[in-house]
Amino acid sequence: MSEVHIHKHEVKGKNLVISILLNLLITIAQIVGGIISGSLALISDALHNFSDVLSLVFSYIAHKLSRRKASINNTFGFKRAELIAAFVNASTLVIVALILIYGAVERFFNPHPIESGLVIWLALLGIIVNGLSVIFLRKDAEHNLNMKSAYLHLLTDMMASVAVLVGGLLMQFYGWFWVDSLMTIIIAIYLIVVGLKLLVESTKMLMLFTPDFIDIKELVREVHKIPGVKKLHHIHVWHLNDEELHLEAHLDCSEDIRMSEFNELLHEVELVLFHQFNINHINIQPEFKKEDPKDFIVQD
Repeated sequence: MSEVHIHKHEVKGKNLVISILLNLLITIAQIVGGIISGSLALISDALHNFSDVLSLVFSYIAHKLSRRKASINNTFGFKRAELIAAFVNASTLVIVALILIYGAVERFFNPHPIESGLVIWLALLGIIVNGLSVIFLRKDAEHNLNMKSAYLHLLTDMMASVAVLVGGLLMQFYGWFWVDSLMTIIIAIYLIVVGLKLLVESTKMLMLFTPDFIDIKELVREVHKIPGVKKLHHIHVWHLNDEELHLEAHLDCSEDIRMSEFNELLHEVELVLFHQFNINHINIQPEFKKEDPKDFIVQD
């Protein structure tokens, strides 16, 4: 397997630790405050925050596992651990959202008096705490799907706290206690939207689907332009994790060349695949007039 080295953004696990501690603090405060005030929106926000604490812990463990070196028994190491974490975190977002909707609909038809002052202050605390966590993870989220899942959890938490704040103010000044249920449903719908998107993205990677930005036919056309290449076939392209995009294929050569000449040909193929398609791990099987299927994609 050939590898083209690229500069990697160093994802910092300590940012996750800080976010875990901050979210644990706000979760405890919101649960106590929600029980005292009688606010379902506040309790739902606390449950969402608690799911974030669990997801952040899971993300941190996955982050540490992914940095372990490969071994005889784990030839890829634990590099896909972060994809599993992203998948689980996205799933919890959707599940928590559905639970919130159920509770909110039930409360909507039976509104309860709520201590809105406490709701307002705890919502403000949630905005500040989650806002800090979002700032800590923003840069890492741009480079890592696991960190992106944690970042989205925290971002939705911050937006949920904003919604709770708005609801608290409306209850404080107008006595509209039904707003508590409405805000809960709005929060939950947003959770489902962002959760499903991340769930689809992580599932595609776990299933080894060809990335959306890779056009196999275009890739083949570019490789076929290289002198000495007859046909690229038996192609597989997949993400091992966010940083590594792999390709394996058979390369039918136009001439019966020496291995040293094939090395030069392979180098040209590597450059094309890296610079035009961002593929940085390449495994090519050389062939010359071998009797086997020559389709681009072959069911192995």
